[in-house]
Order: sequence, then C-alpha cells, then structure tokens
Amino acid sequence: MTTPDSADPSTPARVMLPCLETPTLTKAELAELLFERLGLNKRESKDMVEAFFDIIHATLVEGQDVKMSGFGNFNIRRKASRPGRNPRTGEAIPIKARNVVTFHASHKLKGVVQGDVPLEQDFE
Repeated sequence: MTTPDSADPSTPARVMLPCLETPTLTKAELAELLFERLGLNKRESKDMVEAFFDIIHATLVEGQDVKMSGFGNFNIRRKASRPGRNPRTGEAIPIKARNVVTFHASHKLKGVVQGDVPLEQDFE
C-alpha cells in the first residue's frame, strides 16, 4: 500500500508495510525512561511508575473517572444485565450486570497518533 506525502507529483509515495507485531511500552520501560531522562535512581523510577498506576487503579475501583489532559479519559461504565447465548450449544445464559472500564483518547492524542499534528517535544 502506498500513500502520497503531498499533492506534489515529484514527491515519492511512502510505502506502508503491515506490522505483524505491535511494539508495547511496559512499566519497566517507563521506569527506565524516567531513570534516563530525569536522573532518578532506578528504584525511585520504578516506585514512581508503580505509584502512578496504583492511583489510577484505586480511583477506577472507587467508581471515579480518570481524566488526563492531552491524553484521554478512563471512564467507568455500568452495563446492565442482558440475555446471552453459549455459541457452542445455543443455550440461553444470563449475563450479569457489571462495571467496565473504557478509554477515550483525547483529540490531541488522536491527532498525534494519526500524524495530523506534529509531536511536541516538551516532555523532557
């Protein structure tokens, strides 16, 4: 698949290759980035990352939403009970009411990910 970089015909088209594996950012890698960029020691970096996610986790468990400006929102949504069906047997099975966590990316994050908005390097 190719996509033109601009309307200029002299500009070569970019080739978009399918990716078999999506790179994943882990908590350990976040701690390493804090260590490298902020000069925290490794233990402080790891503790800071753990504390950050513990706060988000606890807030969501309490039923509160988490809003991060420029990133997105984690929302708690209540799903009502509903009838379901076992796909193998076709037997009707009730699905209980439950809370689910949803994430909605901000317009700013969506624009950066899609390449519509240039990435600002103000995080260092």
